[in-house]
Amino acid sequence: MHPEHSEGPIGRALFKRSELNPILRADDWPYPVNAVFNAGAVRLQSGETLLLARVEDMRGLSHLCASRSDDGVTNWRIDPAPTLVPKPANHPEEIWGIEDPRITFVPELEEYAVLFTAYSRSGPGVSLALTRDFQTFERKGMIQPPEDKDAALFPRRFGGRWALIHRPGAPSRPADIWLSFSPDLKHWGDFQTLMQARQGAWWDANKIGLSVPPIETAEGWLILYHGVKVTAAGSLYRVGLALLALDDPRKVLLRGDEWVFGPAESYEKGGDVADVVFPCGSTVADDGDTLRLYYGAADTCICLATASLKELLGWLRERGRTPPPQAALTGGAAGR
Repeated sequence: MHPEHSEGPIGRALFKRSELNPILRADDWPYPVNAVFNAGAVRLQSGETLLLARVEDMRGLSHLCASRSDDGVTNWRIDPAPTLVPKPANHPEEIWGIEDPRITFVPELEEYAVLFTAYSRSGPGVSLALTRDFQTFERKGMIQPPEDKDAALFPRRFGGRWALIHRPGAPSRPADIWLSFSPDLKHWGDFQTLMQARQGAWWDANKIGLSVPPIETAEGWLILYHGVKVTAAGSLYRVGLALLALDDPRKVLLRGDEWVFGPAESYEKGGDVADVVFPCGSTVADDGDTLRLYYGAADTCICLATASLKELLGWLRERGRTPPPQAALTGGAAGR
């Protein structure tokens, strides 16, 4: 294993990979599967860390399965059977599987909101399920139709309305990060672009999407997002940072130009889909500063990296900038 990597031109590594990576593999599962990756994460009231992993079966379809650990790193206790499975008889939008969960605990509801991608005949859409124990789930169904994915809920309302980050997209146009609002978690509107994919040769040109649910800090909502750079050898998935106003998530205060975490290790550069780091979940340690980032590596396994929230915010203050008007988000070299 290599020492800490400096991801992009940032001078030093903000994220430190666990020496135990990958922390979960398909071979760890109590039933036959092809791959485990892209896990939502949450710390339970018991102090345990729960990962809700995307699990691809031997047909190529995905379901979700929970695993629990006392320290969030080792001795994972994996559910003996799938935790949340597609039910196309009642939810036809799940006919080709459910994927990439993101988990938010909502104090007002005293429940966990699980946003996941439901893969329908018309493409991927955003679905919502609520749970208290990750054993029984109240499915709310698809709340954003295809093509849409990479969604997470803020943990509280703004002006009486719930806020959702998501990523509508279509092959014919760039995929940007959007924000929408709802009075009841069912009817959504006031759609608006939150962050645009850049153009040209940037690392986050043409396709971006939310990584982990927004992280509340004293300075604002810290956003980790993925950018996709298409190269002659394939697509590169890397992670960048942004900051939203605490009282108004429509306002992007800062956005970094450079990526801060990208594929470097062998388990990230080789797998079912090469050159991918794709976080869907994170937790904050008892010190209030240590961020544990759980990410899928090469669409094959689950890995862990840690960072300091103070350092991430400091990096944004030093190297981020207030985005220009949305229409002006262009740049980079014209060729590849």
